[in-house]
Amino acid sequence: MIFAKGWEDLFLAGVGLTIVSLLAKPVIGILLLPINLLTFGLFRWVSSAITLYIVTLIVPGFTILSFSFVGFTTKWFDIPAVSFTGILAFVAFSFVLSFFSSLIYWIIK
Repeated sequence: MIFAKGWEDLFLAGVGLTIVSLLAKPVIGILLLPINLLTFGLFRWVSSAITLYIVTLIVPGFTILSFSFVGFTTKWFDIPAVSFTGILAFVAFSFVLSFFSSLIYWIIK
Protein backbone atom coordinates (compact mmCIF):
# COMPACT_ATOMS: atom_id res chain seq x y z
CA MET A 1 0.00 0.00 0.00
CA ILE A 2 1.42 3.36 -0.96
CA PHE A 3 0.25 6.74 0.29
CA ALA A 4 2.00 9.37 -1.84
CA LYS A 5 1.27 12.34 0.45
CA GLY A 6 1.29 10.45 3.75
CA TRP A 7 -1.47 11.19 6.25
CA GLU A 8 -3.52 13.23 3.79
CA ASP A 9 -3.87 10.32 1.37
CA LEU A 10 -4.47 7.93 4.26
CA PHE A 11 -7.39 10.08 5.41
CA LEU A 12 -8.74 10.43 1.84
CA ALA A 13 -8.46 6.68 1.31
CA GLY A 14 -10.38 6.07 4.54
CA VAL A 15 -13.12 8.49 3.54
CA GLY A 16 -13.20 7.02 0.03
CA LEU A 17 -13.39 3.47 1.36
CA THR A 18 -16.23 4.44 3.67
CA ILE A 19 -18.22 6.11 0.87
CA VAL A 20 -17.61 3.31 -1.64
CA SER A 21 -18.49 0.70 0.99
CA LEU A 22 -21.77 2.45 1.73
CA LEU A 23 -22.76 3.10 -1.89
CA ALA A 24 -21.15 0.56 -4.22
CA LYS A 25 -20.59 -2.50 -2.03
CA PRO A 26 -24.31 -3.37 -1.71
CA VAL A 27 -24.66 -3.21 -5.50
CA ILE A 28 -21.56 -5.37 -5.97
CA GLY A 29 -22.90 -7.78 -3.34
CA ILE A 30 -26.20 -8.15 -5.19
CA LEU A 31 -24.43 -8.72 -8.51
CA LEU A 32 -22.16 -11.38 -6.98
CA LEU A 33 -24.90 -13.00 -4.88
CA PRO A 34 -25.18 -16.26 -6.89
CA ILE A 35 -21.42 -16.92 -6.67
CA ASN A 36 -21.42 -15.89 -3.02
CA LEU A 37 -24.17 -18.41 -2.25
CA LEU A 38 -22.29 -21.20 -4.03
CA THR A 39 -19.11 -20.50 -2.06
CA PHE A 40 -20.97 -20.11 1.28
CA GLY A 41 -19.90 -16.48 1.68
CA LEU A 42 -16.20 -16.87 0.88
CA PHE A 43 -16.57 -14.83 -2.30
CA ARG A 44 -17.41 -11.80 -0.15
CA TRP A 45 -13.68 -11.01 0.00
CA VAL A 46 -13.71 -10.53 -3.77
CA SER A 47 -16.44 -7.90 -3.44
CA SER A 48 -14.30 -6.15 -0.83
CA ALA A 49 -11.33 -6.37 -3.20
CA ILE A 50 -13.42 -4.73 -5.93
CA THR A 51 -14.31 -2.00 -3.44
CA LEU A 52 -10.61 -1.45 -2.69
CA TYR A 53 -9.87 -1.28 -6.42
CA ILE A 54 -12.55 1.39 -6.88
CA VAL A 55 -10.97 3.40 -4.06
CA THR A 56 -7.57 3.22 -5.79
CA LEU A 57 -9.23 4.66 -8.89
CA ILE A 58 -10.89 7.50 -6.96
CA VAL A 59 -8.05 8.54 -4.60
CA PRO A 60 -5.07 9.47 -6.80
CA GLY A 61 -2.33 9.08 -4.15
CA PHE A 62 -3.50 5.65 -2.92
CA THR A 63 -2.21 2.53 -4.69
CA ILE A 64 -1.94 -1.14 -3.81
CA LEU A 65 1.01 -2.75 -5.57
CA SER A 66 1.67 -5.85 -3.50
CA PHE A 67 0.90 -7.61 -0.25
CA SER A 68 3.73 -9.20 1.73
CA PHE A 69 3.58 -11.15 4.97
CA VAL A 70 6.93 -12.11 6.50
CA GLY A 71 5.56 -15.16 8.29
CA PHE A 72 5.13 -16.14 11.91
CA THR A 73 6.85 -18.92 13.84
CA THR A 74 6.14 -20.22 17.32
CA LYS A 75 6.92 -23.42 19.19
CA TRP A 76 3.57 -24.93 18.16
CA PHE A 77 2.94 -23.76 14.59
CA ASP A 78 4.43 -21.93 11.62
CA ILE A 79 2.74 -19.56 9.20
CA PRO A 80 4.87 -19.28 6.07
CA ALA A 81 5.82 -16.03 4.37
CA VAL A 82 3.61 -15.02 1.44
CA SER A 83 3.74 -12.28 -1.15
CA PHE A 84 0.97 -11.37 -3.60
CA THR A 85 0.72 -8.93 -6.48
CA GLY A 86 -2.15 -7.88 -8.70
CA ILE A 87 -5.68 -8.95 -7.87
CA LEU A 88 -4.49 -11.32 -5.14
CA ALA A 89 -3.00 -8.33 -3.29
CA PHE A 90 -6.45 -6.69 -3.28
CA VAL A 91 -8.04 -9.92 -1.99
CA ALA A 92 -5.37 -10.25 0.73
CA PHE A 93 -5.88 -6.66 1.86
CA SER A 94 -9.65 -7.16 1.89
CA PHE A 95 -9.12 -10.24 4.08
CA VAL A 96 -6.94 -8.24 6.50
CA LEU A 97 -9.46 -5.37 6.57
CA SER A 98 -12.36 -7.73 7.27
CA PHE A 99 -10.35 -9.48 10.02
CA PHE A 100 -9.52 -6.24 11.81
CA SER A 101 -12.99 -4.77 11.40
CA SER A 102 -14.48 -7.98 12.85
CA LEU A 103 -11.99 -7.84 15.71
CA ILE A 104 -12.86 -4.20 16.48
CA TYR A 105 -16.57 -5.00 16.27
CA TRP A 106 -16.08 -7.93 18.67
CA ILE A 107 -14.13 -5.75 21.14
CA ILE A 108 -16.69 -2.93 21.06
CA LYS A 109 -19.69 -5.22 21.35
